[in-house]
Amino acid sequence: MATAGAIAEWVGADAPRAARVGEGEPGAERAPSGAEIVRVSGVADAGDDSVVFATDDKALEAALRSWAGLILVSRGLEAAGDGRLLWVRDAKLAFAMVAARLKGRPGGRRIDARAFVEEAEGIGEGTRVGPGTVIGVGVRIGRDCDIQANVTIYAGTTLGDRVVVQAGAVLGSAGFGYVRDGETGEYLAFPQQGVLVIEEDVEIGANTTIDRGALGETRIGRGTKIDNLVHIAHNCRIGRQVVIAAQTGISGSTVVEDGAVIGGQVGIGDHAMIGTGVILGSGSGVLSGKKLRGAGEVFWGIPAQPLRSYLRDLARLRRGKVG
Repeated sequence: MATAGAIAEWVGADAPRAARVGEGEPGAERAPSGAEIVRVSGVADAGDDSVVFATDDKALEAALRSWAGLILVSRGLEAAGDGRLLWVRDAKLAFAMVAARLKGRPGGRRIDARAFVEEAEGIGEGTRVGPGTVIGVGVRIGRDCDIQANVTIYAGTTLGDRVVVQAGAVLGSAGFGYVRDGETGEYLAFPQQGVLVIEEDVEIGANTTIDRGALGETRIGRGTKIDNLVHIAHNCRIGRQVVIAAQTGISGSTVVEDGAVIGGQVGIGDHAMIGTGVILGSGSGVLSGKKLRGAGEVFWGIPAQPLRSYLRDLARLRRGKVG
């Protein structure tokens, strides 16, 4: 829980201004109730213990009619002097910041009795481990992590602080690596004995799988957010603050540099490189060994190409001018 003044400090806003108290009806100008804020909410279920946000005029109108104890408002909007208003640069971002602060973490480890943990001493303070989760020998997990139900973390995996792993994810599994015997046509498994390193503030979606390195490491950079049903193969290096949407598959030894954005259902071949700040549109395909560069550049299609080229080719197809 927190006071309005504390929340104003968290998000870099001015403290709420005093205003006349209304008649107790939603929509009347109101002063802060004095109740401490304990939760974030939508306007429909807001109470004087909750904070809501508004990024446009319609949302602000609804927020002002609600019973919310505090309203985060993007600068540039106009409103009467309601004492519940906090003016911030980006109300949605500020709302997420408040949610993270209010969520908090328990002071000590909480390992569910139905989890199987080989070495509990490798788990940091404030970390929670859900039911059905299996954590192998030598796994190291930092502070204030949230490891949810039925997660499997193999030996040789390290997680930094404040990592979130949603239900069913598998971390540090053996990669898909085989050597073919040219004479017999048989496939022999190549050793998969490397490690997986997940840095601080990474979030991993449900049923996502991330393989360990073959002989070296797979690494996920700080602050990266990975959606549900994503596969990241052995020896990949994913940079910091990368966003990867659902059903994406990244083949072995691929590098994704800092700040890249990868849409849903993207397929990336092995040994490819996605440069800093590159944006890959949903459903795109990147050929093995391909290098895509250009911060802020959008690539789309199969094979992925700059958006302008992709749209030009589509127009040619419609006119029957292929090639």
